[in-house]
Amino acid sequence: MIKAFLTDLDNTLVDFMRMKKMAVEMACNYMINVGLDVPFQEMYDEVFRVYWSTNIESQSALEQSLINKIGKIDKKILSSGIIGYQRGRDMATYTYPHVESTIRDILRMGLKIGVISDAPAEQAYNRLSRLHLTPWLDIVVTFDDTGERKPSTKPFLFALEKLNLKPQEVVYCGDWPERDIPGAKSIGMVTVFARWGEHSDAPPTGADYDLKDISEIVDVIKKLNGVSKNY
Repeated sequence: MIKAFLTDLDNTLVDFMRMKKMAVEMACNYMINVGLDVPFQEMYDEVFRVYWSTNIESQSALEQSLINKIGKIDKKILSSGIIGYQRGRDMATYTYPHVESTIRDILRMGLKIGVISDAPAEQAYNRLSRLHLTPWLDIVVTFDDTGERKPSTKPFLFALEKLNLKPQEVVYCGDWPERDIPGAKSIGMVTVFARWGEHSDAPPTGADYDLKDISEIVDVIKKLNGVSKNY
């Protein structure tokens, strides 16, 4: 009997990379508008180079990019970049199609719902709050809770302990073949690969279900629980 639906956050509920690209684009434009003498594409590429060489959640990517390109942190330029980043982020932070309706359908079935994210707690909760999803969630597990990222089993086991559930009572959905699926599958959760996410062209992942739209999860849960689709 499935009693909970757990899901990844970035590129599963929200198009994280679209948000990140829009945020960096606006940050670069804002910095150039107040005097940054670096071509847009060059600065844009540099910010992402810093992200990929450190952490995509880095809070100092703009500062490091300025040091790399102009040899110092100009406070006027940096502050404009931060404002641009925040505005771009907020403009581009919204859920994939059918996320909210799917969550409502799962709640009507009486299941618990939670998120397991590799993001730090502050960033994860900020995104969930901007998406207005926090009130619907029974649990949010972030990197801060276990100090380990998927595919480590620790985040999954932490969620099970908090929910007082067994692995076979949980459906877990994620978009990253090398991280999301192995960790959940190795402890016995029912796994769903989110082919609507960042890795839509990935080869077969070994997940129990490979879906193109999050709304399909409702029928998967009904099937596993022996409930008619017309329920």
